[in-house]
Amino acid sequence: MIIYNALVDPRPASAIAKHTATSLRTVHQVIADYNRAGESALQPRTRPGKNPGAYLSFAQEATFLEAFHEPAKHGHLTTIQAIQTDFETKVGTAVAPSTIYRLLERHGWRKLAPRPYHPEGDKAAQAAFKQTFQTWFKQPSQTVQRRTTVPL
Repeated sequence: MIIYNALVDPRPASAIAKHTATSLRTVHQVIADYNRAGESALQPRTRPGKNPGAYLSFAQEATFLEAFHEPAKHGHLTTIQAIQTDFETKVGTAVAPSTIYRLLERHGWRKLAPRPYHPEGDKAAQAAFKQTFQTWFKQPSQTVQRRTTVPL
């Protein structure tokens, strides 16, 4: 609209700014860019693809993550730090951990962690508890008397 107003109805930049609801600085910048580079200066500056700011395409990300599937099948843990280090090596620049978290979310990965355990825990006692837990849980307590309520 700024260029159209400047070409069709030439007038001071302040009048064009008021008519197009932009600032005076924006009018000067757009006209200067147009005079310098022509119509190409008015085109949006984006890269091709679904995610213009991405380091890799979706398919390249998927092939990158395939390297981490095999160790996971054998029970090895995959950490964000390891993925981030390999990713930075592949793209050749440092990235924030949030970049890796978003990458994993895009490809359906989720956070899984092993259950914590006590290093001095008795595995035999735990197995025995697992066998008797259901019967212990279903038995009513002997010390607690049940109250009954009567509707008024």
